[in-house]
Amino acid sequence: MRVLVTAASKHGATAEIAEAVAKGLADRGVVAEVTALEGVRSLAGYDAVVLGSGVYVGHWLPAAKAFVARLHAELVARPVWVFSSGPLGDPPMPRDVVDVGDLLRWCGAREHRVFAGRLDRHALGFAERAIVHAVHAPEGDFRDWGAIDAWAGEIAEALVGGGSDE
Repeated sequence: MRVLVTAASKHGATAEIAEAVAKGLADRGVVAEVTALEGVRSLAGYDAVVLGSGVYVGHWLPAAKAFVARLHAELVARPVWVFSSGPLGDPPMPRDVVDVGDLLRWCGAREHRVFAGRLDRHALGFAERAIVHAVHAPEGDFRDWGAIDAWAGEIAEALVGGGSDE
C-alpha cells in the first residue's frame, strides 16, 4: 500500500500537516510519500491519496483546485482523503466555512477534515495583513497534532484493516 500525501500550502503550515499525516501513516505501517503538489504529474504507483489545502476566505488555494481538475480521472480510481487547514483560535473560527463540496464530489473523496491552522503575521504580505486585521484573526499556531495523528490512524485503518506493525 503506497499513499501519496500532498497539499497546497501558501506559508508552510498546511505542508507541515501533510508531513504529520504521512508520518502517522508510516508509524502504522503504511508507505506514505510526501510530494509537493506541483511535483505530482501522475498518480501511477499510488494506491491512495491524501490531499490538503490551506483555506483562505473559505476557499481552497488555486493550485489544489487545479490538481483535482488535472488528475480527476486518476483520483476517482483510488481512495482519496481530503483535509483543509485554516480556521484560527481556540476554538477554531470560523467553523465549517470551507467551500469544497464540489471538489469532494469531483475527486470522490471518502472524507474531508478541517484542521485549525497557524497564523504568523510577519510571514504575510501587505494585503494579507490587512485582511487579517479587518477580520480580527488571532495570531498563533492552533494546529492539533493529536487530532491530525488520530486522523492518519483512521486512514491507515481503512487502508489496511486493523493497522500493521510491519
